[in-house]
Amino acid sequence: MPDCLFCKIVRKEIPARLVHEDEEVVAFEDLNPQAPVHVLVVPRRHVASLNELEPGDDALVGKLLRVAAKVARERGVADPGWRAVVNVNRDGGQLVFHVHLHCLGGRPMFWPPG
Repeated sequence: MPDCLFCKIVRKEIPARLVHEDEEVVAFEDLNPQAPVHVLVVPRRHVASLNELEPGDDALVGKLLRVAAKVARERGVADPGWRAVVNVNRDGGQLVFHVHLHCLGGRPMFWPPG
């Protein structure tokens, strides 16, 4: 999608602090971090929200989670604990309509989240 912020980051048209990239997934630091570790993990392919995923995307969703866990290990928050968050559509808090997983850690997380 040409105007999607995250698509532009994936295509390197907009700079970002990348922490992981491979043929399917890109991870980068959030510009407005809500925790000491706040990394966004996105698929290279544009998918607007979790509601748009299809059965053929199951492996991609697993890959997003595995990359987030890798980032948590690399950032030293895996053992103390971290949170994976996916917001879906406006009422769910989604601001950029490209599926993305928030990897949050480095401080205690509380419940309910919001």
